[in-house]
Amino acid sequence: MNLTDMSNRSSGNDNAERMCPRFPEPAPLEHPIPSLKAALEKVDMLLRHTIHATSLPSMSAIVIYNDTVLWTGNFGKRNGSDPFSPPPNEYTIYRIASLSKIFPTLMLYRLWEEGKVTSLDDPLEKYVENFTIKNPLGKAKDSEHKYITDGLIFHDSGEVPIRTSSVTLRRMASQLSGMEGQDTEWNQFLLWKGKTQQTAVSICSGPGIISLSHQRCHYSNLAFSLLAHVLAEKVVGSDYQRWISENILDRLGMEDTGFDITPTIQAQMAVGFYTSGHPAPLYDLGWYRPSGQMYSTAADLAKLAMVFLGAYHRKLLEPDTLKIMLTPLFRCAKDYFANRTGTPWEANEQLGYEVVRKDGDLDGYSATFSLVPRLKLGLVVLMSGTRPQDEDVVTKAYNYLIPAMETAFREASRVLTPPPNPVSYAGYFTYSNITFYEIKPGPGGVLIMQQFGPHIADLIPERYRTIKLHYLEDRVFQVVFEKEYPCVLRVSTASVSLEAQDGQLFNFYPLDKKGLSPGFDAPGLNTYNVVRIPRRPTFNI
Repeated sequence: MNLTDMSNRSSGNDNAERMCPRFPEPAPLEHPIPSLKAALEKVDMLLRHTIHATSLPSMSAIVIYNDTVLWTGNFGKRNGSDPFSPPPNEYTIYRIASLSKIFPTLMLYRLWEEGKVTSLDDPLEKYVENFTIKNPLGKAKDSEHKYITDGLIFHDSGEVPIRTSSVTLRRMASQLSGMEGQDTEWNQFLLWKGKTQQTAVSICSGPGIISLSHQRCHYSNLAFSLLAHVLAEKVVGSDYQRWISENILDRLGMEDTGFDITPTIQAQMAVGFYTSGHPAPLYDLGWYRPSGQMYSTAADLAKLAMVFLGAYHRKLLEPDTLKIMLTPLFRCAKDYFANRTGTPWEANEQLGYEVVRKDGDLDGYSATFSLVPRLKLGLVVLMSGTRPQDEDVVTKAYNYLIPAMETAFREASRVLTPPPNPVSYAGYFTYSNITFYEIKPGPGGVLIMQQFGPHIADLIPERYRTIKLHYLEDRVFQVVFEKEYPCVLRVSTASVSLEAQDGQLFNFYPLDKKGLSPGFDAPGLNTYNVVRIPRRPTFNI
């Protein structure tokens, strides 16, 4: 075995200058961090210049890392038509439109954890009697028909019978139900105030599908509203809004988030405006409330972001459940506005990272809730007015934030753990008398491993011959490069991968009678039987 394993070769040097780790692990940050400070100043300037006195008079934004608020920005006036209006703050209330869809999805996953929903992929008809949605494409004669079910692609020739679509709970929460799109449904349902979902079910049944389920991403407010009402009435026997308030909002301390815009709430709100500068009415969405009725603040949504990042002190879902909820489900066609869809997210790749987000737009208001789970990073932007059409300010903000967070993580001091007895692992080791290593305790007892041998000093720079071993458990250590390093290192005429070695595990053998480990394996490097030798060897050069 070689710390710069010569089996990892490259015929070219195109990657020689790329620095690793490419995806640095989140780490505790000690402020001030110059790169992060500069990025946040750019975000501040970007959003500040987005304010428009007529079409976008007010904005509140917040950046979250793990369990910490890194930055808050509040711009414009809470009431753009009042020259004496104060600026907004992180407790100013905005309508959040389609961000409301996050809450029926949380309800679904919570009921699944509790066993009240057997499977995320339960069909809707399990909970609603006489529910069917027929494929309006009808029969196709003398043609080949391609369809997808359970991930398998089938081709049929000739006449294709009418098939009912399998509308599942998870598909309803991920824009894959195939139910009617927002243009048609808003006109049909917006002012309908039915008190049960039975009328909605009867309207949905019949030729309501306009996109084959699980075959295309298709935005549907109807699906989310129906999901929420069915879960509330059929699964928990409660009112949807009451359940959300008691089980999510109260639990997380989201005191300024809700559904009913009372005079007291309205007094705390930023006033919404159309592009024309006219104030927008605060109309009620009726049965559609689960899809877009809610209001909130930047401070409350920061708490929700911390929940999704697994860092909030009040747990809502188990870590594995959060991971499932944050994982995109389906790659969308090019004509859809996102690359992939999830529950309830739209997901796009940016600078090598998955960015999951939910955008909302309702008369007079726009909002975005976004996360970069791998970086434990979140950004919330709330606006009273119309979001800018010429640029995506959230994407542009992440162009500043993501590289800054990467730099901060790479430069952060790693907290490494020493083994209970460092002496048990200290000494000299060799792999087949080809490569040689010295392991010794460093500051704080953390093990330091250095490669040595004939010509090693000429071949490999010293900083890459020395690594640290982070103790995990029961004789298992992890290779750690403390600072950033070239992903591919040029060594003489070959290229070797340092990236392949970072994070690999060393499994030391059980201690012998002298309390010493006789050797170790590195399975991830396909290296075994690295054995202890009694002394440092001498070499004839």
